[in-house]
Amino acid sequence: MSRRYDCSDPKERTRGVAEAMSAVRRGELVVLPTDTVYGVGVDAFTPAAVEKLLDAKGRGREMPPPVLVGSVRAASALADDLGVYGQDLIDEFWPGALTLVVRANPSLMWDLGETKGTVALRMPMHDLAVELLKETGPMAVSSANLSGRPAARDAEEAEKMLGESVAVYLDGGVSGHNDPSTIVDLTGSVPRLLRAGAIPEDKIRSVVGVLLTDEDDADAPDLDAADTPVADASDAKIGEPAAAPSAAEIAKPSLTKEAPVATPDEPAEPSTNTSEQDS
Repeated sequence: MSRRYDCSDPKERTRGVAEAMSAVRRGELVVLPTDTVYGVGVDAFTPAAVEKLLDAKGRGREMPPPVLVGSVRAASALADDLGVYGQDLIDEFWPGALTLVVRANPSLMWDLGETKGTVALRMPMHDLAVELLKETGPMAVSSANLSGRPAARDAEEAEKMLGESVAVYLDGGVSGHNDPSTIVDLTGSVPRLLRAGAIPEDKIRSVVGVLLTDEDDADAPDLDAADTPVADASDAKIGEPAAAPSAAEIAKPSLTKEAPVATPDEPAEPSTNTSEQDS
């Protein structure tokens, strides 16, 4: 049975975050607010949970979700290469409404869909989302809606569409933006705007100088607005254990202790498709 927590109440927020963390550990879906639209997310390192996420939205593996992180360090661990401008864009716009598509760290063992070895990363500017992400580690998060429907702007809208497929709804009020995040692809020699969003194009250009768009690069493949390519499972192979911590260990906190759970008596991307608004 789904539970919704009013996170404007401090006690409800504490219970909700604890229950959401526990749900993520169990491979279940959680709806959370971000600074753009509401997202529905799961543990990025649990393939079965990612499949549940895609099934709940009515999407296939060809439309993989982006990954939200709670720190820049976690993002750096997931990326094989931030490109020439990645760190500059992070310094300027993170946390915030900018998603960066980069080459994924090939040592990661995950399966987010058909992604061609890339990952779409974002650190949201939302204290509740970041609080949860710091507890769970990176989460695969897609916009909280059924495929083809507008992205939810509050927890109630998300619940009407996703219902009992989600274990925990964190209600953080109305989302902050009318636009989804801006998406910039850093996998080529020149940054390319994949989706215009909350951060204007001119602000991106002020950091990177040259920015390709669909008009500039007619031969480039299109990207679905909610189908940002992420790490390809075929590239995710782990070698022999090393003394240094792995990228996954850096990105994902230790969850060896059982998270507190609210008791029952407590109060409770490649073709263009702008209807899909991943956070």
